[in-house]
Amino acid sequence: MNNELQQKIKTVFEKQKAFFKTQQTKDIKFRIEQLKRFREIYLSHTDAICEAVNIDLGKSRAEAEYVEIKIVIDELDYMLENMEDWVKPTFVTSKPHSSGAEVISKIIYEPYGVNYIIGPFNYPIQLTFSPLIGAIMAGNTAIIKPSENTPHVAAVIESIIKKSFDEKYVAVIQGAIEENTYLLSLPFDYIFFTGSPNVGKIVMKAAAEQLIPLTLELGGKSPTIVHNDADLDKAVQRIAAGKWMNCGQTCVAPDYLYVHESIKDTLIEKFKGYLKTAYNDESLGKIGKIVSENQVKNLAGYLNAAPEKVVYGGKYDLTTRHFEATLMDNVTWDDAVMQQEIFGPILPILTYTDINIVLDEINSRPKPLALYVFSEDQKFADNIIANTTSGDAEINSTLIHVGSHFLPFGGVGTSGMGKYHGKFSLENFSHQRSVLQVK
Repeated sequence: MNNELQQKIKTVFEKQKAFFKTQQTKDIKFRIEQLKRFREIYLSHTDAICEAVNIDLGKSRAEAEYVEIKIVIDELDYMLENMEDWVKPTFVTSKPHSSGAEVISKIIYEPYGVNYIIGPFNYPIQLTFSPLIGAIMAGNTAIIKPSENTPHVAAVIESIIKKSFDEKYVAVIQGAIEENTYLLSLPFDYIFFTGSPNVGKIVMKAAAEQLIPLTLELGGKSPTIVHNDADLDKAVQRIAAGKWMNCGQTCVAPDYLYVHESIKDTLIEKFKGYLKTAYNDESLGKIGKIVSENQVKNLAGYLNAAPEKVVYGGKYDLTTRHFEATLMDNVTWDDAVMQQEIFGPILPILTYTDINIVLDEINSRPKPLALYVFSEDQKFADNIIANTTSGDAEINSTLIHVGSHFLPFGGVGTSGMGKYHGKFSLENFSHQRSVLQVK
């Protein structure tokens, strides 16, 4: 990275430090005005967003409008409706003073200051702007670095931010490893990272050097258990929606299935029938594109390591980066596809007869970001939730918890730390400061 760019980054950072000291970002009316302006400009870029995510990731307009725009706008509108009440001090019970004097105790939401938000490639708009609106709601300033792997989207993000905010308040820095490394050396007040566990370790190490608080939204191998009493037609449709949206490049996508042995063959046949209707076309392009040629090669490696286990799909095009929805059967934990998060449209299928063995297998591995259970037996499903740990979980569904601004979203252990969305974003991007007064 040249000295000129380094100086530019440092200048923006120092401008934001100075602006935060003016206390203007703490004014609730200022925050609301800024978010309303952002909302208007964001929506005016709908066509540009849809075009950019189609070029970079092959997303259809319908999918882009929902996952990259509507989810964020719904959350933003919910924030705008409630944030004046949310940011007020919370008065709590006071412990009596020894002198008998009156004691008042309250908790105030205090913004951290200058935030660094590192966006991912898979949902490059949603997962950059959702944390941003939380940071603004809490009264912070922010520097954003979009993913270099989705360059057309990154350009649109920069355009939206430049038209919405002064750079002393919110700014975009484009770049890759060099720029990120330099940014991580700066004394930010808070860091929010969405991405892989490997890069998350680098971010956390850099934050630790300066004791900077942070949120890590990571991933992992999210299991899906399909019990022998599950409604298989519903299970197939809902698992497919979660697995093959965005060509499998979703941090909470079902990574693999554990299916009761007695229903496995039936389930696979239902999957084949559903995929032929819902996803199969000659161009392979119906479920989007893999982000890079290298990732296509990586996914192909899983199939090449065990070609006899591919029971549906398996076609891909390195040049166009399309990859067919693919099923693998008779998979074990020794297979290459089970060694790390897949992050692609390959669904491995394992079987079980004893659910306790499944629980032991899941619990002996890093904690996943999500866990899914399909069963008509509430007691069985509750038992799975009670005897496992994951960032979040769903019963008889996949993925939709991420889009709810009424629920906190985030990981645990190797799948991340920190929870956000809706009011939980205020808590995430604020220091909850205890204030006690004796009269």
